Amino acid sequence: MKPQQLNRWRVIPRLLILMYMIVFLQVTNWFMGLSDPNNAQAGFVSAIVGAGAAWFGLYVNAKETPHEHHDE
Repeated sequence: MKPQQLNRWRVIPRLLILMYMIVFLQVTNWFMGLSDPNNAQAGFVSAIVGAGAAWFGLYVNAKETPHEHHDE
């Protein structure tokens, strides 16, 4: 597989989004399972959600970078 195909299919960013989704679900389940969450725990969940929003924004707004093709 050539690097251009990986870039076109956006494999790495999609894998990172998938990993974030898993972390997000685990954090959500952990937080909802707490009997009496405090402000620090709520802040942690807020940071995870904010990081995901930022990451998704970068993923959606990313432009394809031009690559030069070198024949060898």
